[in-house]
Amino acid sequence: MKMIGVDIGGTFTDAVFYDDSTGELRWAKALSSPSNPSDGVIASLKKNSIAMSEIDRFVHGVTIGTNAIIERKGASVWMLTTAGFRDTVEIARTNRSVLYNVKTLKPAPLVDRTKIFEADERLYASGEVLRPLNHRDVLAVANALRSEPPGALVVCFLHSYTNPLHENEATEVLRSELPSWFICSSAEVVPEMREYERFTTTVLNAYIGPIMDRYLKHLSEQLRADGYKSPVFIMTSNGGIVTSDHAARFPVQTVLSGPAGGVAAATHLGQLQGFKNLITYDMGGTSTDVCLIENLSVPTTSDQLVESYPIRTPQINIVTIGAGGGSIAWIDAGNILKVGPKSAGAVPGPASYGRGGLEPTVTDANLVLGRLSADLKLAGTFTLDESKARAAISRVVETLSTLDVPSAAEGIVKIAVARMVSAIKEISIDRGFDPRDFVLVAYGGAGPMHAAFIADELEMLRVLVPPSPGNFSAFGALISDIRHDYVRSKRYQLSQFTREELETDFAAMEEGARRKLEEEGLSADRISLQRACGMRYAGQSWDLTVRLSGVPFKKLDLEEAFHRTHEQRYGYRLEDDVEIVTIRITSIGEIDKPEIARCSVTASLAQAETGSRRARFAGADLDTPVYSRDRLPAGAKMRGPAIIEEMGSVTVVPPQWFFEVGSIGELLLTRKTDDKRS
Repeated sequence: MKMIGVDIGGTFTDAVFYDDSTGELRWAKALSSPSNPSDGVIASLKKNSIAMSEIDRFVHGVTIGTNAIIERKGASVWMLTTAGFRDTVEIARTNRSVLYNVKTLKPAPLVDRTKIFEADERLYASGEVLRPLNHRDVLAVANALRSEPPGALVVCFLHSYTNPLHENEATEVLRSELPSWFICSSAEVVPEMREYERFTTTVLNAYIGPIMDRYLKHLSEQLRADGYKSPVFIMTSNGGIVTSDHAARFPVQTVLSGPAGGVAAATHLGQLQGFKNLITYDMGGTSTDVCLIENLSVPTTSDQLVESYPIRTPQINIVTIGAGGGSIAWIDAGNILKVGPKSAGAVPGPASYGRGGLEPTVTDANLVLGRLSADLKLAGTFTLDESKARAAISRVVETLSTLDVPSAAEGIVKIAVARMVSAIKEISIDRGFDPRDFVLVAYGGAGPMHAAFIADELEMLRVLVPPSPGNFSAFGALISDIRHDYVRSKRYQLSQFTREELETDFAAMEEGARRKLEEEGLSADRISLQRACGMRYAGQSWDLTVRLSGVPFKKLDLEEAFHRTHEQRYGYRLEDDVEIVTIRITSIGEIDKPEIARCSVTASLAQAETGSRRARFAGADLDTPVYSRDRLPAGAKMRGPAIIEEMGSVTVVPPQWFFEVGSIGELLLTRKTDDKRS
């Protein structure tokens, strides 16, 4: 089987090709095309000299929906809701996101109040019908929208998560009357309690729906024209893959699909190399994504925000900050040097790209520090201009006259590192984990360049750099299984708990989950199901997801599983009654995956050295050997400082750090220390 994985980043688009008959694994990068992302995809495929007619599987991580939300470039959205609940998305939540700023405003709703219709219908919270749906109200909506340009329409009724009857009826009529519109209902997108979160998630699905639909159709047409005949698969935020048809219908499930590929690949690498506790660190051109993985179990959540809007669909628990190679350094009103979140992106890019950028970036700083080489070709096509990098950083020195260009460059990198350290503390220390007990897995084009400095700040002893880290998220798309998540809101008081009722409800959900995967061509032996519950102390507003693998359906066992989860997250447990408020099923369809070949390089470490150059570390310029990663043999060991170059990424090994080449070509960086943890 021949397969391709593609990941679109803010600066570069990465492509990975794998042929299981020969074990060949090829990587390529191309500049991203913000105006038409598919151009970057096609360019990366052409760079890899791929004949699409020979490809059996194409998997793609997308950022189209995310960018549309961030840039407010989604579709015009209309809504049909229960009479009396027109203001739900505008009222939102009454909590204050910024505690000490009385002028803080809520994000403007993505559907204007003037575009919200009401229908006479009502369900009890139990799902029982109080007032039947008035079909004349639904037809009136269709008649009103016929004169509007085709856009997106959502149907969000009260308590539809317990009984989707009215939403299904309304959606069926509207799709018949408005065939050119993107129409979805909350019962389809996220059948879960809490009106504001359910309504807003459904609105987000519609907001990016037409854009995703156009993009996926255009990309599919381009691939078909090049000879590709199989289904197109899309990475989803939960770390799995789905067909492009499913992604076009539920695009909100893809909002974090790019970072999810890297987490999936890091988990796979940890399993191969025997590391169970990982912190993934993906630094690209625009942003940095971090995730904590305990015992090779990828954490998922349904409680995330994108641009202050809640998304209740399952997603890997990733924290993203605006710190990447293209992050711009600037000086605030108090003459304090800052880095990010604004990025130079792919166009014009950092000043050193020579494409019109003038602002200093993290990439420019690393070039001035000697950690990047002006001769290293990015994406295999263009080199960097050190004079332009120095000119850009001189803009900082003009304001902060106590600095020279090298010290300003080092300051820029240190500030970027501090921001990334803060993000890792958020997912580790803030949640009860000690980062020193984890291995830092560094990837992305800029990740391995900064990883050791981040590990120093966190007192972490090991950094793992995978093969071809610049394309690692694209590789993750190839090793991800087909995955679907299902949720049902229903309350079970454990004090009055009956095992049979819970087992029956899980079994009904599992039957539908299996059927879905079988329809997608998966055989029974490749299907696995995972159970989880949303649980809370009685009287709490929000719940914690508790995985039920190996947990018997007995009151005491379920309670103890929740107490452990609560204590891990918040540091304490209570003796209060516990209740279940949602049950969840994850269905996984296992697919064929690439096998990473063992490192076959026979050259010596001396033969891998391509020269040396002066690089700056902690204010000192040191002679630093430079190695070609492609020539490093397995088992090679060396003490820093050292710089290891490859297509798409550079690994920097500071003084007091060592690196060793592993069996599949991975780099293990270790820090010299007297700490007993070593």
